[in-house]
Amino acid sequence: MKAIIVAAGEGTRMRPLTNDKPKQLVELQGKPLLDHILNSLPEEISALIIVVGYKGDQIRTWYGVTHAGKPITYVEQTERKGTWHALSLCEPYIEKGEKFFYLYADDLHGREGLRECIAASDKGCTMSVTEVEDPRRFGVVEIDETGKITHAEEKPDLPRSHLVSTGAFVLTPEVFKYRPALHKGEEYLFQSVAAMIQDGHAFYAVPSTFWFPIGYPEDVARAEAEVRPEHLL
Repeated sequence: MKAIIVAAGEGTRMRPLTNDKPKQLVELQGKPLLDHILNSLPEEISALIIVVGYKGDQIRTWYGVTHAGKPITYVEQTERKGTWHALSLCEPYIEKGEKFFYLYADDLHGREGLRECIAASDKGCTMSVTEVEDPRRFGVVEIDETGKITHAEEKPDLPRSHLVSTGAFVLTPEVFKYRPALHKGEEYLFQSVAAMIQDGHAFYAVPSTFWFPIGYPEDVARAEAEVRPEHLL
């Protein structure tokens, strides 16, 4: 299975750490953030598509054409138009009917949770989820007794649950047909996923085994102190 990893953002919230490098090359525990993310991918992932943008040449130079034996294809997002737009640039590299893995190059994940997300995709599309105390900043989902997602909404003022997306998905090429409306000049993937669910596409929630979002310099400092190798297994 191919993995699409979006690593194109400017990392403005991470400044000054991103003044002279992309967010994905900011060091965490002695190696770039993107190293931790790539190393958490399960063995089912056989090829990588990395969407680069801000200072993307540094990512290309650092990783070259392979990582851990997996070939890397780079796709350039020259305009900051959001996560669905970044994904849409990868459409030429996805075969008809081919399921693929998608995640952001911003967060740390447990490998076992990602593996389970892939394993569950024989039933349909999947989404890694976890419960948070305040879900208003995230994509919120509701599920039925089988784990099937019945409703999804991006950053709702009145969340209908505490269950949120961690940003890791198994998707089908159908997602390319669901172009979301612009929101503050950007097109967000979660809105496309919500529309697919509303149209009856089967999405299943898979519990995350570990998720640590990295959005600000203080998150890096906190991860340095709190994240242990066993969390990422």
